Amino acid sequence: MPFTLRLLFTGLLAFVSQNANATQCPDWPPERASNEITALQNQIDTWDDDYHRKGRSPVADELYDQSRVRLADWRQCFNTGAPTNPLRTARGTIAHPIAHTGLEKLHDEQAVERWLRNRTDVWAQPKVDGVAVTLIYRNGLLTQAISRGDGSHGQDWTAAARQIAAIPQQLSQSLDLLVQGELYWRLPEHVQARAGSLKARATVAGLMNRKTLSVEQVTGIGLFAWDWPQGPASLPERAATLNELGFPDTAGFSQPINTMADAQHWRDHWYRSPLPFASDGIVLRQGQRPAAERWQAKPSYWSVAWKYPYAQALAEVRKVHFKIGRTGRITPVLELTPVMLDDRQIKRVSVSSLQRWQMLDIRPGDQVAISLAGLTIPRLDGVVLRSTERPTLNVPQATDFHPLSCWQPIAGCESQFLARLTWLSGKQGLALPHVGPGTWEKLLEAGHLDGLLDWLTLDAQELANIDGLGERSAARLWTSFDSARQRPFTRWLKALGMPPTGQARLADSWQELAQRDTAQWQAEAGIGPGRAAQLSAFFRDPQVLALSEILREAGIDGF
Repeated sequence: MPFTLRLLFTGLLAFVSQNANATQCPDWPPERASNEITALQNQIDTWDDDYHRKGRSPVADELYDQSRVRLADWRQCFNTGAPTNPLRTARGTIAHPIAHTGLEKLHDEQAVERWLRNRTDVWAQPKVDGVAVTLIYRNGLLTQAISRGDGSHGQDWTAAARQIAAIPQQLSQSLDLLVQGELYWRLPEHVQARAGSLKARATVAGLMNRKTLSVEQVTGIGLFAWDWPQGPASLPERAATLNELGFPDTAGFSQPINTMADAQHWRDHWYRSPLPFASDGIVLRQGQRPAAERWQAKPSYWSVAWKYPYAQALAEVRKVHFKIGRTGRITPVLELTPVMLDDRQIKRVSVSSLQRWQMLDIRPGDQVAISLAGLTIPRLDGVVLRSTERPTLNVPQATDFHPLSCWQPIAGCESQFLARLTWLSGKQGLALPHVGPGTWEKLLEAGHLDGLLDWLTLDAQELANIDGLGERSAARLWTSFDSARQRPFTRWLKALGMPPTGQARLADSWQELAQRDTAQWQAEAGIGPGRAAQLSAFFRDPQVLALSEILREAGIDGF
């Protein structure tokens, strides 16, 4: 995000409602509300100082934006005043002859349509992801470069600016000129939708604070002159003259906007097309604007930013569930306050492993970053802010769960037991039609499943008496259950959860397989020591042996 654009959110945040990311007021007592607001404000203050004063980007711009929106929402909910000025630590010692105005950020098409309504002479430009600068020329010679700072005062960047090839040191005409623009890190053929910003802004910010730059560094920095405050009245004339003076990018990246469709087109085009720089949206600006002497260091009414779709969303954790799979693997799953990503509503996300959850220590109330892996699968990127309250959770012990645990739905075993049933009826097991996780949950809730194979003895009438199953559905389910009796022996072995055997030779009877010891299993093709031990343990486990006896009594082939 350019220095010019991360500016004075107060007016914007009062009315921004960011689709699914906008939340209702939290149900907090006053003391907790004060603690949570203070914690988020302190975090944002740290980000602001890192960004504006130190030239670092410790958090993605879109997560920063959403955090400030959330802070404003909380402050409004609990009537605690406005957020602090994000630029308060960025003020430098050099006064800008003309203030850097900021940009109000619009987050949806409705807001853009409202802004465009009744406006004419509107132009679109890419919102270059760099650092803003004022360049001052006297008689055609570069005399001073000033950082964005707080919009009214910045730091002296003249020494670095004199080394940068993209900044004209002498204009083609001997005139006095003040240009406001963006210094960016060159990224040839960069597609924002695919690659993101790659911390390009932070690279430039760090270089501008150095006294000397290498040849690679001075050629790696580009310049986009986005405004000539005291230039000609029309934007095309300003852009054409800037091009003649040695600032070529302005004309090529300024496009007329007559309709909402035009704005949508250029936003999508610049988002998905190769550009020489990173960008995080488009800027819509009116060609006509007030006299430069009246500009102020706050968002202007004649220009706005329309950000690209979020690649990351800020989501609040509502609950933490611990899902235990068929083999005993524990996967924490976060239940979220719904957020939107790429037109998808995200309500939950996996933490991938118990070890990762323990490292992150995510609790209800925490704010986390969510993105989409492969554009479809929700992915947890990390914790953005921890809640000030750390509720105690009932965390399962990894040592209690393994491939031979939870053959009955006793307390604490419900998740693994249901996972066993889902595997049993799925395509990798018996492939029972019309049977899925919801079926097993209904049967379990109705008290019909005390063991893994209890469903084999249910008749159609018992099924019809279960809430949610009508006579027709019950008959279809009974037919599906009954078809399991005709499944071959090898399918039943997989359904029960026998460890994979690869190319090993399988006998056609349970008794023969159960008599093999570890050494005999290891002698089979493709079976190593670890797998051999697993197979031996499976066929000797008392619970598994009890299941095999049930299947023998039921007349299942092979048992």
